[in-house]
Amino acid sequence: MTTISDVARVAGVSKSTVSSVFSKKRPISKEVSERVLMVAKELGYKPNYWARTLATKETRILGLNMRAEKVKFSQFHLSLINGVLDECNAKGYQLLINTLSQQFQQEVQNQVSSPVDGEILMDPSEKDKRLSPEIIRDKPLVVIGKPPKRYENSVSYVDNDNVGIAFEVTKHLLEIGHENILFLNAPQNRTVAQDREKGYRMACEDFGINTSRQMIAFKNEWTSIEFGYSTTLKMLKESPSITAVITDTDKMAFGVYKAAKELNLAIPEALSVISFSDNGVLSQEFSPPLSSADLNSEQLGREATRLLTELIEANTHLIKHIVIPAGIVERGSTAIRHISSEQKSQNF
Repeated sequence: MTTISDVARVAGVSKSTVSSVFSKKRPISKEVSERVLMVAKELGYKPNYWARTLATKETRILGLNMRAEKVKFSQFHLSLINGVLDECNAKGYQLLINTLSQQFQQEVQNQVSSPVDGEILMDPSEKDKRLSPEIIRDKPLVVIGKPPKRYENSVSYVDNDNVGIAFEVTKHLLEIGHENILFLNAPQNRTVAQDREKGYRMACEDFGINTSRQMIAFKNEWTSIEFGYSTTLKMLKESPSITAVITDTDKMAFGVYKAAKELNLAIPEALSVISFSDNGVLSQEFSPPLSSADLNSEQLGREATRLLTELIEANTHLIKHIVIPAGIVERGSTAIRHISSEQKSQNF
Protein backbone atom coordinates (compact mmCIF):
# COMPACT_ATOMS: atom_id res chain seq x y z
CA MET A 1 0.00 0.00 0.00
CA THR A 2 1.33 3.43 -0.95
CA THR A 3 2.22 5.61 2.03
CA ILE A 4 2.82 9.32 2.55
CA SER A 5 6.56 8.52 2.68
CA ASP A 6 6.38 7.06 -0.85
CA VAL A 7 4.72 10.20 -2.20
CA ALA A 8 7.23 12.45 -0.44
CA ARG A 9 10.21 10.45 -1.81
CA VAL A 10 9.00 10.43 -5.44
CA ALA A 11 7.91 14.10 -5.33
CA GLY A 12 11.19 15.12 -3.68
CA VAL A 13 9.55 16.86 -0.70
CA SER A 14 9.10 16.20 3.02
CA LYS A 15 6.21 14.24 4.52
CA SER A 16 4.97 17.41 6.23
CA THR A 17 4.77 19.13 2.83
CA VAL A 18 2.67 16.28 1.42
CA SER A 19 0.44 16.49 4.49
CA SER A 20 0.03 20.25 4.06
CA VAL A 21 -0.88 19.88 0.39
CA PHE A 22 -3.83 17.68 1.34
CA SER A 23 -4.84 19.46 4.56
CA LYS A 24 -4.22 23.02 3.27
CA LYS A 25 -3.17 23.81 6.83
CA ARG A 26 -0.28 25.94 5.58
CA PRO A 27 0.31 27.51 2.15
CA ILE A 28 2.31 25.48 -0.37
CA SER A 29 3.37 26.85 -3.75
CA LYS A 30 1.21 25.97 -6.74
CA GLU A 31 4.13 24.21 -8.44
CA VAL A 32 4.88 21.95 -5.46
CA SER A 33 1.19 21.26 -4.82
CA GLU A 34 0.61 20.20 -8.40
CA ARG A 35 3.68 17.93 -8.34
CA VAL A 36 2.61 16.24 -5.10
CA LEU A 37 -0.96 15.74 -6.32
CA MET A 38 0.27 14.30 -9.63
CA VAL A 39 2.60 11.84 -7.85
CA ALA A 40 -0.16 10.88 -5.41
CA LYS A 41 -2.50 10.16 -8.31
CA GLU A 42 0.11 8.10 -10.16
CA LEU A 43 0.90 6.06 -7.04
CA GLY A 44 -2.77 5.73 -6.06
CA TYR A 45 -2.22 7.40 -2.70
CA LYS A 46 -5.19 8.59 -0.67
CA PRO A 47 -4.70 10.13 2.79
CA ASN A 48 -6.21 8.16 5.66
CA TYR A 49 -8.63 10.72 7.04
CA TRP A 50 -9.40 9.02 10.35
CA ALA A 51 -5.77 8.13 11.06
CA ARG A 52 -4.81 11.77 10.56
CA THR A 53 -7.73 12.88 12.74
CA LEU A 54 -6.64 10.61 15.58
CA ALA A 55 -3.04 11.76 15.28
CA THR A 56 -3.73 15.50 15.11
CA LYS A 57 -6.95 15.54 17.20
CA GLU A 58 -8.48 17.66 14.43
CA THR A 59 -11.32 16.74 12.08
CA ARG A 60 -10.91 19.75 9.75
CA ILE A 61 -14.70 20.07 9.92
CA LEU A 62 -16.58 23.24 10.84
CA GLY A 63 -20.17 23.26 12.04
CA LEU A 64 -22.88 25.69 10.96
CA ASN A 65 -25.68 25.55 13.51
CA MET A 66 -28.90 26.96 12.07
CA ARG A 67 -32.20 27.34 13.88
CA ALA A 68 -34.71 25.41 11.78
CA GLU A 69 -37.68 23.23 12.61
CA LYS A 70 -38.62 23.00 8.95
CA VAL A 71 -35.63 23.57 6.70
CA LYS A 72 -36.23 25.90 3.77
CA PHE A 73 -33.14 27.85 2.83
CA SER A 74 -33.84 31.41 1.76
CA GLN A 75 -31.55 33.31 -0.61
CA PHE A 76 -30.11 35.02 2.47
CA HIS A 77 -29.14 31.62 3.89
CA LEU A 78 -27.80 30.35 0.56
CA SER A 79 -25.63 33.43 0.09
CA LEU A 80 -24.36 33.14 3.67
CA ILE A 81 -23.54 29.45 3.16
CA ASN A 82 -21.69 30.33 -0.06
CA GLY A 83 -19.52 32.72 1.95
CA VAL A 84 -18.84 30.01 4.55
CA LEU A 85 -18.01 27.43 1.88
CA ASP A 86 -15.66 29.79 0.03
CA GLU A 87 -13.62 30.32 3.18
CA CYS A 88 -13.75 26.60 4.11
CA ASN A 89 -12.37 25.72 0.69
CA ALA A 90 -9.58 28.28 1.01
CA LYS A 91 -8.57 26.94 4.43
CA GLY A 92 -9.06 23.21 3.78
CA TYR A 93 -12.11 22.61 5.98
CA GLN A 94 -15.29 20.65 5.36
CA LEU A 95 -18.67 21.99 6.47
CA LEU A 96 -21.32 20.23 8.55
CA ILE A 97 -24.68 22.05 8.54
CA ASN A 98 -26.78 21.28 11.59
CA THR A 99 -30.49 22.07 11.22
CA LEU A 100 -31.80 19.69 13.87
CA SER A 101 -34.53 20.88 16.20
CA GLN A 102 -33.22 21.93 19.61
CA GLN A 103 -34.83 18.92 21.32
CA PHE A 104 -33.32 16.35 18.92
CA GLN A 105 -30.02 18.22 18.84
CA GLN A 106 -29.81 17.92 22.64
CA GLU A 107 -30.50 14.17 22.48
CA VAL A 108 -27.70 13.68 19.93
CA GLN A 109 -25.25 15.77 21.95
CA ASN A 110 -25.98 13.69 25.04
CA GLN A 111 -24.94 10.57 23.14
CA VAL A 112 -21.87 11.74 21.26
CA SER A 113 -19.83 14.93 21.07
CA SER A 114 -20.00 16.95 17.84
CA PRO A 115 -17.27 15.94 15.33
CA VAL A 116 -16.31 19.55 14.53
CA ASP A 117 -13.25 21.64 15.38
CA GLY A 118 -15.39 24.74 15.86
CA GLU A 119 -18.91 25.98 15.26
CA ILE A 120 -20.77 28.94 13.77
CA LEU A 121 -24.08 29.58 15.51
CA MET A 122 -26.85 31.53 13.75
CA ASP A 123 -29.98 33.39 14.90
CA PRO A 124 -29.24 33.77 18.64
CA SER A 125 -32.11 34.41 21.04
CA GLU A 126 -32.28 35.69 24.62
CA LYS A 127 -32.64 32.24 26.24
CA ASP A 128 -30.69 30.29 23.65
CA LYS A 129 -30.01 26.72 24.82
CA ARG A 130 -27.18 26.50 22.29
CA LEU A 131 -25.17 28.97 24.40
CA SER A 132 -23.79 28.37 27.89
CA PRO A 133 -20.45 28.95 29.66
CA GLU A 134 -19.69 25.22 29.23
CA ILE A 135 -20.38 25.26 25.49
CA ILE A 136 -18.32 28.43 25.00
CA ARG A 137 -15.36 26.84 26.83
CA ASP A 138 -15.69 23.49 25.04
CA LYS A 139 -14.50 24.53 21.58
CA PRO A 140 -14.10 27.63 19.38
CA LEU A 141 -17.42 29.31 18.66
CA VAL A 142 -18.49 32.28 16.54
CA VAL A 143 -22.02 33.68 16.54
CA ILE A 144 -23.63 35.29 13.48
CA GLY A 145 -25.88 37.91 15.04
CA LYS A 146 -25.58 39.48 18.46
CA PRO A 147 -25.50 36.99 21.35
CA PRO A 148 -27.57 37.58 24.51
CA LYS A 149 -26.19 40.47 26.57
CA ARG A 150 -24.74 38.18 29.26
CA TYR A 151 -22.52 36.53 26.63
CA GLU A 152 -21.53 39.60 24.57
CA ASN A 153 -18.09 39.84 26.15
CA SER A 154 -17.36 36.12 26.29
CA VAL A 155 -18.00 34.98 22.72
CA SER A 156 -16.88 36.24 19.30
CA TYR A 157 -19.57 37.34 16.88
CA VAL A 158 -20.14 38.81 13.42
CA ASP A 159 -23.21 40.96 12.85
CA ASN A 160 -24.76 43.84 10.97
CA ASP A 161 -25.33 47.09 12.85
CA ASN A 162 -29.01 46.25 13.23
CA VAL A 163 -29.73 49.28 15.40
CA GLY A 164 -28.09 51.46 12.75
CA ILE A 165 -29.76 49.93 9.69
CA ALA A 166 -33.20 50.02 11.39
CA PHE A 167 -32.57 53.68 12.20
CA GLU A 168 -31.64 54.41 8.56
CA VAL A 169 -34.61 52.50 7.09
CA THR A 170 -37.06 54.28 9.41
CA LYS A 171 -35.35 57.65 8.87
CA HIS A 172 -35.64 57.17 5.08
CA LEU A 173 -39.41 56.73 5.35
CA LEU A 174 -39.76 59.67 7.75
CA GLU A 175 -37.76 61.93 5.44
CA ILE A 176 -40.17 61.26 2.58
CA GLY A 177 -43.16 62.22 4.70
CA HIS A 178 -44.34 59.02 6.41
CA GLU A 179 -45.21 59.58 10.05
CA ASN A 180 -47.31 56.50 10.83
CA ILE A 181 -45.06 53.51 10.12
CA LEU A 182 -46.00 49.94 10.97
CA PHE A 183 -43.03 47.69 11.81
CA LEU A 184 -43.48 43.92 11.33
CA ASN A 185 -40.49 42.65 13.30
CA ALA A 186 -38.79 39.28 13.83
CA PRO A 187 -39.81 37.14 16.87
CA GLN A 188 -39.45 39.19 20.06
CA ASN A 189 -36.96 36.80 21.72
CA ARG A 190 -34.40 37.24 18.91
CA THR A 191 -31.62 39.71 19.64
CA VAL A 192 -31.93 41.06 16.08
CA ALA A 193 -35.57 42.01 16.76
CA GLN A 194 -34.60 43.89 19.91
CA ASP A 195 -31.85 45.83 18.11
CA ARG A 196 -34.11 46.75 15.21
CA GLU A 197 -36.89 47.87 17.53
CA LYS A 198 -34.38 50.15 19.22
CA GLY A 199 -33.27 51.66 15.89
CA TYR A 200 -36.89 52.18 14.79
CA ARG A 201 -37.78 53.97 18.02
CA MET A 202 -34.62 56.11 17.93
CA ALA A 203 -35.45 57.38 14.43
CA CYS A 204 -39.06 58.15 15.39
CA GLU A 205 -37.93 60.01 18.49
CA ASP A 206 -35.44 62.06 16.42
CA PHE A 207 -38.35 63.19 14.24
CA GLY A 208 -40.60 63.89 17.23
CA ILE A 209 -42.89 60.95 16.44
CA ASN A 210 -44.49 59.34 19.48
CA THR A 211 -44.54 55.60 18.81
CA SER A 212 -46.87 53.30 20.69
CA ARG A 213 -46.03 49.62 21.04
CA GLN A 214 -49.05 48.81 18.87
CA MET A 215 -47.12 50.06 15.81
CA ILE A 216 -44.62 47.22 16.26
CA ALA A 217 -45.78 43.64 15.76
CA PHE A 218 -43.47 40.70 16.46
CA LYS A 219 -43.73 37.55 14.35
CA ASN A 220 -45.71 34.76 15.93
CA GLU A 221 -46.10 31.08 15.02
CA TRP A 222 -47.76 31.89 11.70
CA THR A 223 -45.82 31.61 8.46
CA SER A 224 -44.12 34.86 7.45
CA ILE A 225 -46.53 35.48 4.55
CA GLU A 226 -49.61 34.84 6.71
CA PHE A 227 -48.22 37.02 9.50
CA GLY A 228 -47.53 39.88 7.07
CA TYR A 229 -50.96 39.56 5.47
CA SER A 230 -53.12 39.16 8.58
CA THR A 231 -51.30 41.71 10.74
CA THR A 232 -51.25 44.36 8.00
CA LEU A 233 -54.93 43.82 7.24
CA LYS A 234 -55.82 44.17 10.92
CA MET A 235 -53.59 47.20 11.56
CA LEU A 236 -54.67 49.10 8.43
CA LYS A 237 -58.33 48.61 9.35
CA GLU A 238 -57.68 49.80 12.91
CA SER A 239 -55.27 52.62 11.93
CA PRO A 240 -56.03 53.92 8.39
CA SER A 241 -53.41 56.65 8.94
CA ILE A 242 -50.59 54.07 8.42
CA THR A 243 -48.81 54.98 5.16
CA ALA A 244 -45.69 52.78 5.35
CA VAL A 245 -44.71 49.29 6.51
CA ILE A 246 -41.25 47.95 7.41
CA THR A 247 -40.94 44.14 7.36
CA ASP A 248 -38.34 41.69 8.66
CA THR A 249 -38.28 39.63 5.42
CA ASP A 250 -39.55 39.72 1.87
CA LYS A 251 -42.00 36.92 2.74
CA MET A 252 -43.62 39.23 5.27
CA ALA A 253 -43.59 41.98 2.65
CA PHE A 254 -45.38 39.64 0.22
CA GLY A 255 -48.13 39.30 2.82
CA VAL A 256 -48.29 43.12 3.07
CA TYR A 257 -48.71 43.34 -0.72
CA LYS A 258 -51.61 40.85 -0.53
CA ALA A 259 -53.31 42.87 2.22
CA ALA A 260 -52.85 46.15 0.32
CA LYS A 261 -54.38 44.62 -2.81
CA GLU A 262 -57.39 43.40 -0.81
CA LEU A 263 -57.90 46.91 0.60
CA ASN A 264 -57.39 48.54 -2.82
CA LEU A 265 -54.30 50.42 -1.61
CA ALA A 266 -51.78 51.05 -4.37
CA ILE A 267 -48.08 50.50 -3.60
CA PRO A 268 -46.25 52.89 -3.26
CA GLU A 269 -48.84 55.64 -3.91
CA ALA A 270 -50.99 54.78 -0.87
CA LEU A 271 -48.63 52.49 1.05
CA SER A 272 -44.83 52.33 1.00
CA VAL A 273 -43.18 48.98 1.85
CA ILE A 274 -39.54 48.17 2.65
CA SER A 275 -37.94 44.95 3.91
CA PHE A 276 -34.78 44.24 5.91
CA SER A 277 -34.06 41.03 4.05
CA ASP A 278 -34.75 40.58 0.35
CA ASN A 279 -34.19 36.88 -0.34
CA GLY A 280 -34.62 37.23 -4.09
CA VAL A 281 -36.74 34.06 -4.42
CA LEU A 282 -39.96 36.09 -4.55
CA SER A 283 -38.53 39.00 -6.55
CA GLN A 284 -40.65 38.21 -9.63
CA GLU A 285 -43.79 38.26 -7.49
CA PHE A 286 -43.40 41.87 -6.37
CA SER A 287 -45.03 44.53 -8.49
CA PRO A 288 -43.66 47.13 -7.99
CA PRO A 289 -40.19 45.75 -7.05
CA LEU A 290 -39.53 45.65 -3.32
CA SER A 291 -37.16 48.15 -1.66
CA SER A 292 -34.91 46.49 0.93
CA ALA A 293 -31.78 46.58 3.03
CA ASP A 294 -28.70 44.80 1.67
CA LEU A 295 -27.31 42.86 4.65
CA ASN A 296 -24.28 41.45 2.75
CA SER A 297 -25.06 37.89 3.85
CA GLU A 298 -22.21 36.31 1.88
CA GLN A 299 -19.73 38.57 3.66
CA LEU A 300 -21.32 37.66 7.00
CA GLY A 301 -20.63 33.98 6.29
CA ARG A 302 -17.12 34.59 5.02
CA GLU A 303 -16.05 36.76 7.97
CA ALA A 304 -17.55 34.38 10.52
CA THR A 305 -15.65 31.44 9.00
CA ARG A 306 -12.43 33.41 8.76
CA LEU A 307 -12.74 34.38 12.42
CA LEU A 308 -13.54 30.81 13.49
CA THR A 309 -10.55 29.30 11.67
CA GLU A 310 -8.36 31.99 13.22
CA LEU A 311 -9.55 30.96 16.69
CA ILE A 312 -9.01 27.26 15.93
CA GLU A 313 -5.53 27.62 14.48
CA ALA A 314 -4.33 30.10 17.10
CA ASN A 315 -5.72 27.77 19.81
CA THR A 316 -6.89 30.79 21.78
CA HIS A 317 -10.11 32.14 23.26
CA LEU A 318 -9.67 35.53 21.63
CA ILE A 319 -12.86 37.65 21.63
CA LYS A 320 -13.60 39.66 18.49
CA HIS A 321 -16.69 41.55 17.37
CA ILE A 322 -16.98 42.28 13.63
CA VAL A 323 -19.65 44.57 12.16
CA ILE A 324 -20.63 44.09 8.50
CA PRO A 325 -22.07 47.19 6.81
CA ALA A 326 -25.59 47.22 5.39
CA GLY A 327 -27.28 49.70 3.09
CA ILE A 328 -30.67 50.57 1.62
CA VAL A 329 -31.56 49.49 -1.93
CA GLU A 330 -34.41 51.64 -3.23
CA ARG A 331 -36.64 50.04 -5.83
CA GLY A 332 -40.28 50.76 -6.58
CA SER A 333 -42.14 50.10 -3.34
CA THR A 334 -41.32 53.33 -1.49
CA ALA A 335 -42.34 56.86 -2.47
CA ILE A 336 -42.93 60.32 -1.06
CA ARG A 337 -46.11 60.31 1.00
CA HIS A 338 -49.04 61.64 -0.99
CA ILE A 339 -51.34 63.91 1.02
CA SER A 340 -54.90 64.01 -0.30
CA SER A 341 -57.01 67.16 -0.47
CA GLU A 342 -59.12 65.83 2.41
CA GLN A 343 -56.00 65.30 4.56
CA LYS A 344 -54.73 68.78 3.70
CA SER A 345 -57.97 70.37 4.83
CA GLN A 346 -57.80 68.41 8.09
CA ASN A 347 -54.36 69.93 8.77
CA PHE A 348 -55.72 73.51 8.66
